[in-house]
Parts: sequence; structure tokens; C-alpha cells
Amino acid sequence: MSDDITAHLRLPGGPVDLRGIETDAAPGFDGKKADGKATLAGLGDELSDLQERLWAERTAGSERRVLLVLQGMDTSGKGGVLRHTIGLVDPQGVRITSFKAPTDEERAHDFLWRIEKGLPPAGYVGVFDRSHYEDVLIARVRGFAEHDEIERRYGAINDFEARLVDEGYSLIKCMLHISADEQKARLAERLANPEKHWKYNPRDLDERALWSAYREAYEIALERTNTEVAPWHVVPSDKKWFRNLAVGQLLLETLRGLHLQWPKADFDVEAEIARLNEESPVL
Repeated sequence: MSDDITAHLRLPGGPVDLRGIETDAAPGFDGKKADGKATLAGLGDELSDLQERLWAERTAGSERRVLLVLQGMDTSGKGGVLRHTIGLVDPQGVRITSFKAPTDEERAHDFLWRIEKGLPPAGYVGVFDRSHYEDVLIARVRGFAEHDEIERRYGAINDFEARLVDEGYSLIKCMLHISADEQKARLAERLANPEKHWKYNPRDLDERALWSAYREAYEIALERTNTEVAPWHVVPSDKKWFRNLAVGQLLLETLRGLHLQWPKADFDVEAEIARLNEESPVL
């Protein structure tokens, strides 16, 4: 795996045409499926070590935390990333928030109100399974908000994410990019297997019928919110194994970039060793 997967996946500035970005590629990786799975497993030890350092730093007052934002069409594999990639680290230090249709209470507030409530505390790796971007994606396609309000939201998102970075968040934004043909195959697989019927929703086909509208909504959102402090990464996701590996590498690169350190002891270590050696407890 390339040491700098960001160079392969980071979205450049300017207009976005998702039709020109491959969905079945594995940029930055020369191996096959088995190699990719083995490489992902090999990231586990370092990911766990760095995540534990992030967790430990909070005990010394650090406000640093990581937020992974996962967006993508239905069946793009957000759940697969959670199982195979985020599953490599200690679940005690992970906070996963899944955003469904807003409740009546949430609709009574600004769209970012519920997002604020889902932010991970210091020391955590937070994951948004869908996110604030639903409010400029489905809201745009389905007409759940007026045009002027959608336009306002792009700027509000940029301001919100810039504030998070200032407060100690490291943002990783991933658009899991699949083709319409691959989505059809995955939906067919769910219908063919009774053990996967629970994953199927008839509304999925209603949304699929709006594929072009969603693609356009994604292109606009990606272009308008691809900032220097919170850039987008477009992850080819027809190959599930590469999708999982790519997100794992992005997470690893982000944690490495924090230069995490174990907190220094705030007590006399030698004195505590002496006390321990002198102790004679009653057994």
C-alpha cells in the first residue's frame, strides 16, 4: 500500500464529475483481493497502538479526537467499513453515530443541532454513518428544504468543520464511490439470500430511481465543501476489500500525523517502585 494514499484519493479542487472517477479501481495498491485483506489486517497493531495513545492523551487534558465521516449511495459499504476497518481498534475508544431521518424534535432545530450532539468526546475515534451531508443530499433531491436554505447549509457546513478543526478534531471525510451496476448486484444479492432480507428496504429502489439526481447532489456538495482544513476523499468502493483497506490507511495516516505520545507520569515512578517492592500485603 502506498504510504500516502491521500495523494490517490484526495479530491482536487474545482468542479466534480463523479462519472470520471473509477469505482472499480484500487489506486495506490498493486496486490489482489487476498493481499488487500492481509494488508488491512496488518494495520491492526499500529492502529490499536495509536488509538490507545489518543485515548491516553485525554487523561493529560488533550482535546484531540478523530472524526471519520462516511457518505455514499445505498449499499456503498458504510457498515462493512465499520466491521472490517473500525473493528480493528478497541471499541471502548470508538463512538459510532448513525443519522437516520430527523425526529420532530430535531427538525425543530437547525440541521446541525443533532450533529453537534453526536460529536465524539476528546480521545475518541468518532464515526458518522451518514452525517450532516444528508441535509444537502437527500434534502436537495427530495425537496425537503428550500433552495436558499440548501445554499446556506454549504457555508454552514464549512464553518462548522473549520471550527471543529480549531477545537482539536482531525476530520476524515470519505465518499464511498460505487457504480449503479454494483449497487444493483448488491441489492440482488440481498434479495436472493433470506439471511440478508433484513438489510433490504423496498425504498432502496425508490432512491435508486433517482441515481442521477443523487450523483449531481453529491457532485455539488463535494465541490462546495472540499476545503483545505476538511478535504474530501473519494474511495472507489466496488471492491469491498479495497474500500476497507483505503479507509484504514487514511485513518492510520491521520493518527500518525498527530505524533501521539504517551502522557508522562505525574508521580515519582522510582518512589512507587520502591513502595511496591517494600509492600508486604496480608494474603
